[in-house]
Amino acid sequence: MTNLRVYFFAAWSVSGLALLGSMGAANAQDAALGEKVFLKCKACHQIGEGAKNAVGPVLNGVVGRKAGVYPDYSYSDANKNSGITWDEATLKEYLKNPRAKVPGTKMIFPGLTKDDDIDNAIAYLKQFGADGKKS
Repeated sequence: MTNLRVYFFAAWSVSGLALLGSMGAANAQDAALGEKVFLKCKACHQIGEGAKNAVGPVLNGVVGRKAGVYPDYSYSDANKNSGITWDEATLKEYLKNPRAKVPGTKMIFPGLTKDDDIDNAIAYLKQFGADGKKS
């Protein structure tokens, strides 16, 4: 009977660790999935070599960039004066609810509702340097 208990405890422990491992993997950023999420952003933003300002500014090198500074784009005063540098934490807040993070922004996108979509979109954005080349 004791050996049977050890067996079940060991099996339960291994399955618990596997579950925890898969939960961690589910929260990992995935740039390929982020590219699919970015399709929602493409209506207004371009990224990559040859990208141009459109309804929204070019997003090349956005991670680590100060808000409201991409050349030749007409930003709202709210964005220009926000004092924000687009790090991952700030982007997470902004992508969830742009108007709450930067009241007065002219970005009309309501935001992404799923945390995984936000994380994946950021992973996708992080690939592009200021020159538009993927790293």
